[in-house]
Amino acid sequence: MKASFRRVAVIIAFAGISAVSLFVCTGIGTVRFSVSEVIHALFADDDSMARLLIWNLRFPRVLIGGFVGICLSLSGCVLQGVMRNTMASPSTIGVTGGASFVGYLTLVVFPHLAYLLPIGSILGAFITTMLIYALAYQKGVSPVKMILSGMAVSALFGAFNDIIKTFFAESLGNASGFLVGGLNGTDWQDFFMILPYALVGITVCILLPAKLNILMLGDETANSLGLRTERFRFLLIVISSLLAGAAISVAGLISFVGLVVPHIARLLVGSDYKFLFPAATFLGFSLVTICDTIGRVILPPGEVPVSIILSFIGAPFFLWLLRTRKKGSE
Repeated sequence: MKASFRRVAVIIAFAGISAVSLFVCTGIGTVRFSVSEVIHALFADDDSMARLLIWNLRFPRVLIGGFVGICLSLSGCVLQGVMRNTMASPSTIGVTGGASFVGYLTLVVFPHLAYLLPIGSILGAFITTMLIYALAYQKGVSPVKMILSGMAVSALFGAFNDIIKTFFAESLGNASGFLVGGLNGTDWQDFFMILPYALVGITVCILLPAKLNILMLGDETANSLGLRTERFRFLLIVISSLLAGAAISVAGLISFVGLVVPHIARLLVGSDYKFLFPAATFLGFSLVTICDTIGRVILPPGEVPVSIILSFIGAPFFLWLLRTRKKGSE
């Protein structure tokens, strides 16, 4: 009972940080606004500079960043459950590379049909996840094979992405944020483009914790408890692809969120998905919005893409995980 209360308290704290970051990050920029000014501008019905700047530019960008963080965090949690490997995430096993590759192809083949970008990214994420899972599967999922397969697939799609960016630069000219992994230039159109996919993925995740906890016990135990493991694992791959593809379609190659957030959440609330999912949701929202805000103001008048800020955080964290994992195996 005491442990459950502590976990709920952590989730409430993360939710509070998310709410605060939503309004504080909206107010930070070249022109700064207080939280009260941000709230007034959001609900005011006028043509003031504050209203135009906050409602048309900053607020949709912060919301998109938050949803990108949620989608990648939940996708990482689901992938770790599918592969029973805490090192799995959309970036470390190459899912983001496959999603961005099909996203690039969509932009090249259908340059005027922007609404197809999420569908292309989701399809690319799904195909890549299935490919990596098939390569790593041998009487069960091998964690080492999964990481190595992911690295190989990621390198392959990275080469394909470089080819497309080199030979079809003109077709990708209006997608600078997608190319570098950032939120610059995103607006309400981008928000409503990914919203349905994100909501579907989040809604399904709400229904998954009990079965995911059973799956983590092992296939033999899960089957004995009535869970159709292969069918359920396929559903999880679809959901993780949906979430990762939706995020990548508006933010491009964003790394490490799906790895860092689930680990931090797991350290604080444990491995029970009933608590892990909401903790990762709020933490992912806060992490991406805060990192994007840092990127916007750290080198004025320009900005640093959020992918770079996250890499500075995620790369050392990943090395620390590898070190501690090695010690554990020894």
